[in-house]
Amino acid sequence: MTATRCATSCCHLALVLQDFPFSQITGAGIIAAMDLNTITAVSHPQTRSELPIWTPGDAWLAGGTWLFSEPQTHLTRLVDLTDLKWPALAITSSHLGIAATCTISQLDALACPAEWLAAPLIGQCCRAFLASFKIWKTATVGGNLCMSLPAGPMISLTSALDGVCTIWKASGGEQRIPVVEFVTGNQRNRLSAGDLLRQIDIPIAALKRRSAFRQISLAPVGRSAALLIGSLDSNGALKLTVTASTVRPIQISFPGPTDASALRAAIAEEITDDLYHTDIHGKPLWRKHMTLRLAEEIRAELLGSTSP
Repeated sequence: MTATRCATSCCHLALVLQDFPFSQITGAGIIAAMDLNTITAVSHPQTRSELPIWTPGDAWLAGGTWLFSEPQTHLTRLVDLTDLKWPALAITSSHLGIAATCTISQLDALACPAEWLAAPLIGQCCRAFLASFKIWKTATVGGNLCMSLPAGPMISLTSALDGVCTIWKASGGEQRIPVVEFVTGNQRNRLSAGDLLRQIDIPIAALKRRSAFRQISLAPVGRSAALLIGSLDSNGALKLTVTASTVRPIQISFPGPTDASALRAAIAEEITDDLYHTDIHGKPLWRKHMTLRLAEEIRAELLGSTSP
């Protein structure tokens, strides 16, 4: 088999395997549906007051695409959020509200007003998922944020658009945290035990900014190794959000037009070498190089200039 045919076959296999979110792959092949055999109870609250008191062994269940993808032997109870029936999307005069249980397909299908110049980012980030359309119909925006993987494209989208998380605290009350501060590292975030992400609010003003999107992976259907989003407001202020290449979202703002050297210096100052992520999808040095390259492409696109 030629190298080209081999690469094509691998891509086709990867696409096929994406359709088995609840499977394990072993030497014997694909084994259907992971059975969470330690679960002894499933709660179905319909209002916040019906949420059970959080105890060790509990887990929130929304889409479940990750939860059911591997053994969870420490879990004994699932709290199913679907019966809360939160509206997936709500548009007000000030913001776009995205429920934590909103699926990727629901978000992608949103009909956006013409004045939302940044609306293409929604489809671009949805398509940055390493997932098939079947996963889109199940996986949730909130689940992607709470997994807090560097390559989470809903983290990229909502942090770049100044999203703010509303968290129902286990102790009662609510807490609001910007998405860029919500994720603190690789699979780490600001949630405490029993806290529940309720929704993410995107300011309408952020959706009206011009935007530019860049993403790169090591493979055609691979996980994002760098995903950068730039935006430019009506006053000429530039905002660059770096995700996937870093362990947490990094946002860098410029009050006005900036040149290539100033951009590069700002990235070097804000993103130290220890913040670049490393795994089989890309080494830190390469991710750093791609970050600098894609950031300059975004600057040039939004400001209509080329590097010196």
